[in-house]
Amino acid sequence: AACPSACYCVATPELVQCRYERLEEPPRELPAAVHNLSIAGSNLSVLSRAAFAARPLRDLRLLRLRHDNIHTIEDMALQGLPALRTLDLSHNPLLSVAAGAFAGVPLLRTLQLNQALLAAPLEEQLALAMRNLSLRRLELAGNALQALPAALLPPGLEELDLRNNSLQRLAAAELRSLDAPELRGLRLSLASNPLSCDCGLRPFLAWLRAAAARVLDARSLRCAAPPGLRGTALLRLRPEALACALSDGGEPAELETASYVFFGIVLALIGIVFLMVLYLNRRGIKRWLHNLREACRDQMEGYHYRYEQDADPRCAGTP
Repeated sequence: AACPSACYCVATPELVQCRYERLEEPPRELPAAVHNLSIAGSNLSVLSRAAFAARPLRDLRLLRLRHDNIHTIEDMALQGLPALRTLDLSHNPLLSVAAGAFAGVPLLRTLQLNQALLAAPLEEQLALAMRNLSLRRLELAGNALQALPAALLPPGLEELDLRNNSLQRLAAAELRSLDAPELRGLRLSLASNPLSCDCGLRPFLAWLRAAAARVLDARSLRCAAPPGLRGTALLRLRPEALACALSDGGEPAELETASYVFFGIVLALIGIVFLMVLYLNRRGIKRWLHNLREACRDQMEGYHYRYEQDADPRCAGTP
């Protein structure tokens, strides 16, 4: 077939690029022998069922759909691409991914979702859609993730790109999942995350020192907080030197909350004991108040009498 009018084709290897043509659906007339297809800057919106099946592309190995405003991927959307090995959906505002979205591409090994998960929480939907895939590389950079997406890590995954997210640390439970037998060959990229170098980072720092080869950019990891450690390389830190910042989140905040609760309970108990003492000694207190009032009255009467004596001219001394 001839090259589509909205695209241009390169014959060696078969490459088709359709860039910034505002396509609303994939081109139907594509060369049957195309290996790489790139559609960028269009308005595909919905990848409907069998979107590429009008003329099956049996040799297509790489499909890039970047910046195409894709928000929905329906069941069997990739039908007709049996040889597809790399799918790039980066920079799309994904809102819905059907459970069978990736059915029909059994050879898919690389899935790129960089800056594609910002519009809606899609972890559960993607986990269902990916359940039958044998991925080797998953890219999730720039998605503001605050925790390791454990549900998206299929057995046998070899590379996970988590750069430029919102990770402050990897918790102990997340580190245990990475050490599971089916993920022991997994290597991570973690640069450009706002790592908080407080005591909550100790488990991750210990793990990093023991398994630095599993983090491809381990030497470039830097502290983002606290201010005194900002920019410090993680591998230069000692776990015992990381202080707990009470204003930070995670475990230190829980300790701070527990301290306030305990302090409040102690004050409440002291108040209860004080009220009980007042109640049990109410008669003695009443008697004490009565005696105090009488003493004050006697004192005031004494002052009043002395004032009257001083004011009486008959008692005044003569010069």
